[in-house]
Amino acid sequence: MNGKITILVLNWNGGQDTVECLKSLEKVEDENFNVLIVDNHSTIQPIDNVKTQFPQFDYLELDKNYGYSGGNNRGFEYIKNETDFICFLNNDVVVELNFIKNFRNEFQEFGEENIFGPKIFFEYPSNKIWYGGGVVNLKYGQIFHRNIGISDDEDNSKKGFTDYVTGCCLLISTKIFEKLNGFDERFNMYAEDVDLCLRAKQQNINCIYVPESKIWHNVSSSTGGRYSIKKYIKKIKSIRKLVEIHEPNLNSTFITLKSIFSTLFYSKK
Repeated sequence: MNGKITILVLNWNGGQDTVECLKSLEKVEDENFNVLIVDNHSTIQPIDNVKTQFPQFDYLELDKNYGYSGGNNRGFEYIKNETDFICFLNNDVVVELNFIKNFRNEFQEFGEENIFGPKIFFEYPSNKIWYGGGVVNLKYGQIFHRNIGISDDEDNSKKGFTDYVTGCCLLISTKIFEKLNGFDERFNMYAEDVDLCLRAKQQNINCIYVPESKIWHNVSSSTGGRYSIKKYIKKIKSIRKLVEIHEPNLNSTFITLKSIFSTLFYSKK
């Protein structure tokens, strides 16, 4: 249960967010992990300053911005022969020092060949939950996080199966990610994580929520904030694409209208 874990941090003009993320990763307590920063061709805030501050980590600099799916896929191809697991991690998070250790604790109970995700809070030091498990119901255009907005002391959720793990922090074995052919690059931002989990479910690969593993997320910093119109538009387009791929017999226009109401409702919670 002590296979090597590579934490893959995708960066694009991340600046101070990336610095704070890497500061927290410096403190992680685990005996067999490394960190790879994949830079999606940052131009406004080049990666040079980060490399100078954190020379102990590995870096892959891409020739252009490949988006979330493309950047992470290329990072995976770069490192896949040197690691047993990949933890895809947003650059705008801060992690608890034992978040990897708590993932490992669940390998024995649930099996290594699944997809694991942590409890995620709003920006540090908030105790308000952003992700406490995920729900997917494409027939109603619904993709949302459980327990969003409630405080940690009100949360009575338990570890176990969930519909999807958010790509903000998603741990998966190298073997399974390769079997699933990585992230679908038709999704540039939003829903690529849901798509991956839906394809995994078709192959009897489960998504596991691990609330003992905790991180904090500066929500939607790359798209203008939590209530950004740009973010809503991207989300709704991605949900429509999910429906077209996974539920082709449904009326995607009708589902898109449902998803607009669902997205607005759950974003306010």
